Amino acid sequence: KVFEVNWDAEAAEKGGFEHFMLKEIYEQPKAMRDTMTGRVNAEEKTINFPELNWTAEELQGINKIFIVACGTAYHAGIVGKYYLEQLARIPVEVDIASEFRYRSPLIDGNSLCIVISQSGETSDTLAALREAKRLGARTVGVTNVVGSSVAREADQVIYTYAGPEIAVASTKAYTTQLLAMFMFAIYVGRLRNTLDEAYSQELVAGLASIPEQIHVMLEDVDQIKVFAREYGSCEDAFFLGRSLDYAVALEGALKLKEISYIHAEAYAAGELKHGTLALIVSGVPVIVLATQEDVYDKTVSNLQEVKAREAVVIAIGFEGDTVLANHANHVIYIPRTGKYHAPLLAVLPLQ
Repeated sequence: KVFEVNWDAEAAEKGGFEHFMLKEIYEQPKAMRDTMTGRVNAEEKTINFPELNWTAEELQGINKIFIVACGTAYHAGIVGKYYLEQLARIPVEVDIASEFRYRSPLIDGNSLCIVISQSGETSDTLAALREAKRLGARTVGVTNVVGSSVAREADQVIYTYAGPEIAVASTKAYTTQLLAMFMFAIYVGRLRNTLDEAYSQELVAGLASIPEQIHVMLEDVDQIKVFAREYGSCEDAFFLGRSLDYAVALEGALKLKEISYIHAEAYAAGELKHGTLALIVSGVPVIVLATQEDVYDKTVSNLQEVKAREAVVIAIGFEGDTVLANHANHVIYIPRTGKYHAPLLAVLPLQ
């Protein structure tokens, strides 16, 4: 088949930004709008994937989903697991591709394997895709590159339409992968009738406002620059969160390692008491994400444990939150949104 790739030379230039990663962070509102185009019906508040065009009958045999990826895409897969299990009510396993292919996975014709790769050429992810196909699973590729190996070899493909990502550290590819997984979970949830129509419409309406919310956040980053000057010489940093916040914390820690060479670790906040607390010493920056309402009180409790050990706590929470400022040294506020939408916004300050 002939594909038309609508990228031009200008998309691969810095466009006045100091470096490509910064440019790509600022391209996220456009990348999200492009990824939603043709899939989100803003008037009817519905999600459709014309490239899949599935029916309820086609999904009846699927009893398990495997999500396989590497690095940043793996972190997007962890968020995808939350989306699919909670909205579509299908059991999901998330695997690092380099591990998946060597553990004799229990996959068969009733399994769906989703592989996520920005380039569509990640060798371990490709090998995992081929192994899943060999074992008889249905396969879907989530990729940014038209005509890539993943796009060609998967049974079906969902493109993220992020445009060329030049920076080694992934930003807009990650958020568009989250978006694709969120839309896919809503799509499958509606087909399976595990997601009622009114709630589905509420989720879609929230999605439609995300690009503008990101644009507003990117208009004011002075506070981030202050933090960079103040804590840029630290040798260690910790990221904490629960539920979806934990998945985002993993990505935040990876970005800091990748870009600054600062040792950074992400933990599920409840794991602190199981040994990790010993590493939290005076002056160490700890970034705590607190956007998930159902575990909010527990997260604040973990935040207080960290603060008691004289760590510097930078919390990330919703606008209008009056609690975090009482416990954290600094608070970065993001626009208020739904719990499933929060990862799309909470990762911005971390990037």
